[in-house]
Amino acid sequence: MKEARAIAEAAARASYGRLVAWLAARTRDVAEAEDALAGAFASALEAWPERGVPDEPEAWLFAVARRKLIDSARRAITRNSFASDLALIAEEAEAAMRGDRFPDERLKLLFVCAHPAIDSGVRTPLMLQTVLGLDAARIASAFLVSPASMGQRLVRAKKKIRDAGLRFETPEPEHLAERLDAVLAAVYAAFGTGWEDADGADPRRAGLADEAIFLGRVIVQLLPEEPEALGLLALMLYAHARRRARRQDGAYVPLDEQDTRLWDATAIAEAETALIGAGRYGKPGRYQLEAAIQSAHAAARLKGYDTSAAIVALYDALLATAPSAGAAVGRAAALSQAGRNEDALANLDALHGDPFTDYQPYWAARAHVLAQLGRADEARDAYTRAAGLSEDEAVRRFLLDRKAQLTIV
Repeated sequence: MKEARAIAEAAARASYGRLVAWLAARTRDVAEAEDALAGAFASALEAWPERGVPDEPEAWLFAVARRKLIDSARRAITRNSFASDLALIAEEAEAAMRGDRFPDERLKLLFVCAHPAIDSGVRTPLMLQTVLGLDAARIASAFLVSPASMGQRLVRAKKKIRDAGLRFETPEPEHLAERLDAVLAAVYAAFGTGWEDADGADPRRAGLADEAIFLGRVIVQLLPEEPEALGLLALMLYAHARRRARRQDGAYVPLDEQDTRLWDATAIAEAETALIGAGRYGKPGRYQLEAAIQSAHAAARLKGYDTSAAIVALYDALLATAPSAGAAVGRAAALSQAGRNEDALANLDALHGDPFTDYQPYWAARAHVLAQLGRADEARDAYTRAAGLSEDEAVRRFLLDRKAQLTIV
């Protein structure tokens, strides 16, 4: 039973999204496809321990799920649009069972999840559930909402897909960039949610960054010539490579003080390969530029290169391509790192009002720059403001410790 369960779980990880996407693409009913596949996995856990694991677990699961889907449709035959797909499903399924690979429809499923008709707030959870098979309670915990609320949102989104007859298809070239941006943004949002739990101590977010990276790899596999997909994968891998070094005995460790021996060299190598691959297309975008900034930071720490000027230039390009509060503050921090603290403070002074009034990174950067300029009283005030806006207790302690060091001086 233990071996059968392990194989079923491995099949779910490798095949869940492909199977749901293939079934849902024919019926346009994601919920029905998920129910059928869930039934297939339940059948596998009953049958495999007694009869042995089939030579092709994915094909077995596919056949059972397809059968359950057809049985369900026959019980609700009045839904003509659904019933009309039965012959096609059966025909294509027989071809698949003869050993022909059925097409990978996960990309189409991702684009459906990011369709303009789907509320932007539910796109990320919808992808996590339909492509990775995460349950609503797990997703709800990660996004800090109640399971009931998340379940309702997901049900409404799937109903929208079915009732509106949203087409499972790769968008036409003129719409591809817009929809791809929505897909990549949703994946990055999932990564950020997991990344915020730096200690890995919050069971609600455990593994979410890994799931996002898995999704990123799926997108690159399906769209190998999309440079921004490669850029996003590189960006996530660079950040994830430093995960173990971000804390030391529970204390926050800034990038320039991290023990690089704790960095994941394999992840960094994969990130570099992805970023170089993206660069070959000569179409720099937001994720490529952010990944390039992380690459420059890694080169400075691992190889001792002075990349400070390059990082400022990359932030200039990022602000021109995808301006944001984070990029603006990041540029000021990069100027300070390059020894240009007066310029950094002038940049920060130019950033006022929303969204910077309560933007924690702004006050943390301002405190650091003021401290570098010897303006201790102003720096202490900024450190207090930054600490008060910090939700991470370890970061709060770090900022207050820096403030205390100024007091001693």
